[in-house]
Amino acid sequence: MSYVARELSPKNKVLLGLGSFLIPIFIWCAVSYLPFIWHPQVKITDSGSVPFLQVDSRVDKATFYAEAQNAVDTGQAPPQGILVNPIYLPAPHEVAKALVTAFTTAPVQANAPWFHESLWHSIKLVFTAFFISSIVGLPLGILCGFSNKISQLVEPFVEFFRYLPAPAFGALAVAILGINDAPKIAIIVIGTLFQQILIIANTTRLVDHSLIEAGFTLGTNKLKSLFHVVIPAALPEIYRNLRVLLGWAWTYLIVAELIGSTSGITWFITQQARYQHFDNVFAAILIIGVIGLICDVILMKLGQRLFRWKAGAN
Repeated sequence: MSYVARELSPKNKVLLGLGSFLIPIFIWCAVSYLPFIWHPQVKITDSGSVPFLQVDSRVDKATFYAEAQNAVDTGQAPPQGILVNPIYLPAPHEVAKALVTAFTTAPVQANAPWFHESLWHSIKLVFTAFFISSIVGLPLGILCGFSNKISQLVEPFVEFFRYLPAPAFGALAVAILGINDAPKIAIIVIGTLFQQILIIANTTRLVDHSLIEAGFTLGTNKLKSLFHVVIPAALPEIYRNLRVLLGWAWTYLIVAELIGSTSGITWFITQQARYQHFDNVFAAILIIGVIGLICDVILMKLGQRLFRWKAGAN
C-alpha cells in the first residue's frame, strides 16, 4: 500500500479530528484574550474628563489615546479603558455563556418564540424541503444517469436552471404560496433539487459497466438491470451525495427564512444582531453547525451499517 493511501490508526483519527476543532478554537482564544494580537479598540471603564466617551462604549485605540493625551496635557482626568476586540467578535466564554442562556432565558417580547422553538422550526423546514427535493431529484437523477435519452431530455434544462439563484425566486414564491413556511420550503427545494439531479446522475454513470454487461449476459433486461444492478451498485455513493446535499439545504435555510420571517433560527439571529448581541448570534450559528455535524455523523454511521459490503464504507 502506498504511503498516501495508508489507513490511519483509530487513535490518529481521533487526535486529528479533535485537532480540526481545537486549532480554530485556539486561534479564536488567542485573538480574544491576547491584546497584542489584535484588539483594535478600547472599552471605556471611566470617561474621565472626556464627556463623549461613555462607560462600556468602544472607541478606536487612536481616538482613545489622542483624547487621553489631550486630557493629560490640559491637566484634566484622562479616560480609562481596556483593550478589546470589536463588539462583533465576542470571546469564546461569552459565546459559551450565551449558548446556555439562550435555552434558559425567556424571550424579551411576550409573543416571541423561545430559542429552542425557533431552532426546532428551522430543523423541520430543512428536512421537509430536503425530503421533497429528494422525492423528485433522487429517481430523476438515477434515470438521467441510466438513460441517455432521459438525460438529453432533462439535463440541459437542469444545467440552465441550476445557475439561477434560488433567492431570486423569493418574491415569486411569496406571491404564489403566501408568507408562511411554504415559500421558505420552496427556496430550499429550488436551491438543492437541480444540483441533486446532476450529482446523482453523474454518480449513477460511474457504475462499473462490466457489472451491467454481466447482467445482460445472464439474461436480464434493461429494467431489471436498473433495479438489480445499477441502483444497488450506485446506492452507497448516492447516499454519500445526499449527506453532502443536506448540508446545502442548511445553507439555503438562512436565505429562505429571510422571507417574511417571525420565527426560525434566522429570525433569532437577525433580532439579536439588531441589538448588537453578537454573542447570541455566534451561539445560534454554532448550534446550527453542531446540529448539522450530529446529523452527518448519524447518517455516516447508518451508512456504514447499510453498506457494509461496500469497500471503504467504514
